[in-house]
Amino acid sequence: MCVEIETRTLLEVIEVLHYASQRKTSVTKIMLDNMVVPLSNRDLDVSMLKEAVELINGRFETEASGNITLDTVNKIGQSGVTYISRSLAPAVRYKWFSDTVKALDVSLKIDTELSLEVGRRTKQA
Repeated sequence: MCVEIETRTLLEVIEVLHYASQRKTSVTKIMLDNMVVPLSNRDLDVSMLKEAVELINGRFETEASGNITLDTVNKIGQSGVTYISRSLAPAVRYKWFSDTVKALDVSLKIDTELSLEVGRRTKQA
């Protein structure tokens, strides 16, 4: 099984790299989420993204996400990332795909207390 880990900061990238160096892992890709900053002059600061790619140094595939538009995709691609992704909902607004695309956003963030409460109410806890 291949595993992708989402990171949002350079510290998180370092933590993933440290973890992977200490044990056998199925990690194959590191997502670098929102590591680009749109600037007021319509340019893009990709320095954190480039630094993350340099830290990873080819040990894992990399995926940039966040602030991906037709105007930014080229500069993000020049950072050295393996993949570039974006959610479907904004893509529909930009008509990148099709007017008929429906997006489903699924998160694995779990609120344990809320889950237990719902389970108690539905008698499934």
